[in-house]
Amino acid sequence: MDSVTAVPHPRSVPADSARSSRLSLALALLFGALGAAVALLATRQRWSQGTATVAGGAFPLTARGSDVTGVPAALAIVGLAALVAVFAVRRAGRLAVSALLTLSGAGIVAAALVGASDDSALDEQAAKASGDTSATVASFTHTAWPYVAVAGGALILLAGLLALRYGRQWPAMSGRYERGDAPRRQRTAEPVDPDRPEEIWKALDRGEDPTGPDPA
Repeated sequence: MDSVTAVPHPRSVPADSARSSRLSLALALLFGALGAAVALLATRQRWSQGTATVAGGAFPLTARGSDVTGVPAALAIVGLAALVAVFAVRRAGRLAVSALLTLSGAGIVAAALVGASDDSALDEQAAKASGDTSATVASFTHTAWPYVAVAGGALILLAGLLALRYGRQWPAMSGRYERGDAPRRQRTAEPVDPDRPEEIWKALDRGEDPTGPDPA
């Protein structure tokens, strides 16, 4: 008895591919935008605190993320720009921008982890407060905000990995206008009678120039 082999529907594979493309695009946009916002917010918060000994006694000092390192904030902006640029380029350009997006996320993670235990910004403040260039802080502690920046960088890193894996399937910004709208408008352009105002308004609504030369 002959066995019957099930043949997959020819449309199932393209449908699955399109679904994966849409899902990866949505996740990359979400991860990239959210990660940049989280990283930028974290760098504006207090990362570390301590005390410095001055003539009047102990003086409390605090340092924000931007005081400790400017790398996470700068890379968050670079990553956000790269996320937008992914849709403006194609082929090799898209691959390069996707790699930049990935590296931006990795750089934020590394810089934030290093900054979590960095007390140099507080030492500089202690030197200014005491007037002694060799002064250092005491009772140094750090907050959880550096690790929030790490989480933001990880989200940007995930967006970059999605762009590297699925970016070639994503649409480009300029494709619709280069191949779709312009030819259609050229085909539907109709001559306008300047003595009939209603035709002039209709032409303007279609995006045509009623004062231009007669297409005939």
